[in-house]
Amino acid sequence: MPGPPRRPVAGGRPRHTSAASLGVEGPHPVELAGLLHEVTVRLLTADTVAQALDRLAALAVGALPGAVRCSVALIGEGGPVTVAAAGSAGEASDRLQYAQGAGPGLEAARTRTLVTVDDLRADERWPELTAAARADGIGAVAAVPMDVRRHAVGSLSVSLAGVGGLRPDLLLTTMAIAGQAEVLLGEMHRREALTEGAAADRAVGVIIAQRGCGVQEAYRILQDSAQRLGLDRVTVAERLVAAAARDRENS
Repeated sequence: MPGPPRRPVAGGRPRHTSAASLGVEGPHPVELAGLLHEVTVRLLTADTVAQALDRLAALAVGALPGAVRCSVALIGEGGPVTVAAAGSAGEASDRLQYAQGAGPGLEAARTRTLVTVDDLRADERWPELTAAARADGIGAVAAVPMDVRRHAVGSLSVSLAGVGGLRPDLLLTTMAIAGQAEVLLGEMHRREALTEGAAADRAVGVIIAQRGCGVQEAYRILQDSAQRLGLDRVTVAERLVAAAARDRENS
């Protein structure tokens, strides 16, 4: 049987469908503006990208009518899929999708197209996943692609308990949330990179002072230490700087 319709893409990025092109009345502009403001506040006040993803999933499931689960997936270059989810149903099917590497959310991320499954009972693309989703109480799913420039591709997925509930206004609101989130997540990645760079620079200064080595050698020592300890470079750098500060205080 033919698969569900997908949103076309232009120039490698998702095309944002308008309410007029769908022939329906879209979300109320005032309500949508308020929702996007809430997305901005919650994400930009998060301490980390991971916390921002958790907040995005929780906000979406609470804001989208009929949603019983929302999940966010990001696929970075050479790294594992990062997933955040919230909702009262669909946990087992979500885990199965990301464990198997196949499902609406991952397909939307990889193809950068809108993926809709209006009735999981009639969809044959992911038989194990759809069976798990039905057992979880999930009837329909829409996955909107996200493109966090220079960092990752991903998707925002919304799951509904009933079938046939993927109304155009729901899809438009989900697209708007995803579009706002991808810009904000890009800014958060930029901030984290700056923070990591500043922490590494301070630690390198400490290593140079302690060992009398050059800059490149100090960076290599920092990276080797992080790998040996199984920690990220920022954590090792911050610990090194803190230890040097304590040594100065005690001297």
